[in-house]
Amino acid sequence: MNDITIIGGGVIGCLTARALAQYALKICLLERRHDVSSETSKANSAIVHAGFDAKPGSQKAVFNVAGNALMEETCQLLDVHFVRNGSMLLAFGDEQRETLIDILARGKENGVPRLALLTGDEARALEPNLSPHVTAALRAETGGIVCPYMLTHNAAQNAAENGVDIRRGVNVTGIRWSNDHFVLQTSEGILESKYIVNAAGLHADDVARMAGDTSISITPRRGEYMLMDKKAGGLVGHTIFQVPSKMGKGILVTPTVDGNLLVGPNAVNAEDKTDVGTTGEGLDTVFAGASRSVPSLSKRDVITSFTGLRAVSDGDDFVIGFSKTAPNLLHLAGIQSPGLSAAPAIAAYAAELLTEKINGVAKRLDYRPGIAKKPRIVSLTTEDLHTLIKQNPQYGSIVCRCETVSEGEIADAVHCACGARDIDGVKRRTRAGMGRCQGGFCMSRVLEILSRELGVPFTDILKNEEGSYILTSETKGGAVL
Repeated sequence: MNDITIIGGGVIGCLTARALAQYALKICLLERRHDVSSETSKANSAIVHAGFDAKPGSQKAVFNVAGNALMEETCQLLDVHFVRNGSMLLAFGDEQRETLIDILARGKENGVPRLALLTGDEARALEPNLSPHVTAALRAETGGIVCPYMLTHNAAQNAAENGVDIRRGVNVTGIRWSNDHFVLQTSEGILESKYIVNAAGLHADDVARMAGDTSISITPRRGEYMLMDKKAGGLVGHTIFQVPSKMGKGILVTPTVDGNLLVGPNAVNAEDKTDVGTTGEGLDTVFAGASRSVPSLSKRDVITSFTGLRAVSDGDDFVIGFSKTAPNLLHLAGIQSPGLSAAPAIAAYAAELLTEKINGVAKRLDYRPGIAKKPRIVSLTTEDLHTLIKQNPQYGSIVCRCETVSEGEIADAVHCACGARDIDGVKRRTRAGMGRCQGGFCMSRVLEILSRELGVPFTDILKNEEGSYILTSETKGGAVL
């Protein structure tokens, strides 16, 4: 029997597993998809918000500011690239400038440090490509950017290295309370657990209902994005926002930690929790909105587009705490923006709540809070690269030319704890396939390496989910069809 079962392998679930792994507990994490970070945690703005716009006293405000403060150390321990690039919230006209003044006061009440109200000219002195129509800007120096899926994957790796049992491709279909513990019906059979952490994102209300709790309702909110080539990455250094609306923080323009430029999202409530298709109308709205802030954007620089779904609760705030109707069920639900920013603080708080309720739990003396750094040849000096290649010639074989990813890095991604086992898993752990050609040149080589390292035929390799086979047959001579 598990002490704690976490349902959901997004950034909240994986960081919570890592936080709990420091205790002498039997912990299991269940993710229904083929890999962790396969839904909201892989398709978002990758922003670490400063925390100035959430309603004071809300869980969003409290955990955003606390999570922002924890993010840098968390990323250092987990070998994740984080940049505190700062953010700007733009005003167009006198009315929006007054709104900035209100948001500045709210930010100070939330405890956000280093906020400043700038004139339009002062903002353009820092960001020359801003629109001439910008009349004022609220600058937050503590805003940042991060790689959300790398944070999730590496948190899962760290949790697994510390003994957490991470099971991917396992769907929970039923939950019942039996005497003093939960009985979970899953796609792999019965599992028993004393406590459950509901970190199921878009499906947190479904998990709650299985356990007899009808207090949570989640609405998916679609947001479409456009990712631009690295040659556009220098257009802005800060994350550029516009005055927010009731539907969200508006359409932003931001650099990424890998040097690209990201614009989006729009915000449209939906019913289908699986609809991640993009639309021409939506992407036109995104580009037009982003161009209002940075007029020199060009659609020629767009290399891909995608849609993310946010898990919006009825109260439009995070739902964090033990269920009032299902004993020993801890909800970490409704974690929409600024959920990524808040994630380290939410995970720490969840671990605190659970260990307070579990009497006498001890900390593990062998707990390791970080992971070993993996070689990234794109950032190595020539001397260090030559030394690495002498140790392992696979690091000298470039597979992805757009992102300069080697065969050795892909093999590392497969063999680490909670490692990659499909094409997208390699992509998110190494960036192979994320460049201008979007895998057009390197996918076949990645498939070959996966087949070799996993010890399975080419025809067993998936793009991401069950059924998403890349190849359907192979000739007797070995040629792939």
